[in-house]
Amino acid sequence: HLALLAAGVGPGERVVAAQDVYGATYALLANLLRGQGVETRFVDAADLDVVRAAVREARPRLVLVETVSNPLLKVADLPALAEIAHGAGALLAVDSTFATPCLVQPLALGADYCIHSATKYLGGHGDVLGGVVVAAAERCARMRELLKLTGGNLGPMEAWLVLRGLKTLPLRMRQHSANAMEVAQWLATRPEVARVNYPGLPNHPQHALATRLFRTGLYGGMVSFELAGAGREEVFRFMEALRLCLPATTLGDVYSLVLYPAMSSHRAVPAEERARIGIGDGLVRLSVGIEEAGDIIDDIRQALGAVRDA
Repeated sequence: HLALLAAGVGPGERVVAAQDVYGATYALLANLLRGQGVETRFVDAADLDVVRAAVREARPRLVLVETVSNPLLKVADLPALAEIAHGAGALLAVDSTFATPCLVQPLALGADYCIHSATKYLGGHGDVLGGVVVAAAERCARMRELLKLTGGNLGPMEAWLVLRGLKTLPLRMRQHSANAMEVAQWLATRPEVARVNYPGLPNHPQHALATRLFRTGLYGGMVSFELAGAGREEVFRFMEALRLCLPATTLGDVYSLVLYPAMSSHRAVPAEERARIGIGDGLVRLSVGIEEAGDIIDDIRQALGAVRDA
């Protein structure tokens, strides 16, 4: 919200946003800001022609995307999106929570604002609530003024916890990414799983783009997958059978965390809209922790068995 305000998004202004953004971001744009006179057009940010057409028609103040989308793990072509936005006089804001600064730094690729949930990977231990907006110095001055007026300042203890987490972020991201790759590769072999979303897999639609953008050659710790023929009952049974992976509405912790988007992160998104963009009732999001990869896989294996044998 701070980035939107700092970018000058207000009554009468327009935003072009990725259609598969985090559910709370969708609710902010589609509900709260719409009531304040801000019009948002949601588009498939992976289709640059669609984005280009929307920007040309809407003439937005801001284009808003996620580096890696939540929960479908689509990868945004940040240099191309920056060119499209700036060519129309718009600013580009990027939520890079999933990627973290270890994988990509959006400002270096043309973004005007970079957003991170510090609650997730930056803190890394599930014990802090906070957020970070990164921008050039002249834009930060505007944000500091807004913070003084609105009161959304991070407390000293929370700031310390985030600083503590940043000390181990590169180490954790290497382990998160290595584990996620191993888990995703294993899931892709399972008959109980219809689809696996992970940018590190060669069959991911934006695998080549991710390889080019992610400077370290890592692909992050987030995986999502569709249970074959599953609905809510089967997903609940799967989650209840897990012993190591914990059900949680957060991500980026040292522990492996599992979430059901249709009933949690994207519950604010209408069912027909979820179905249209590919968030089905069988979709599971997994934040892969830094445990032994074999232990994570064993836990998922027995939970899949519990669904199969029910």
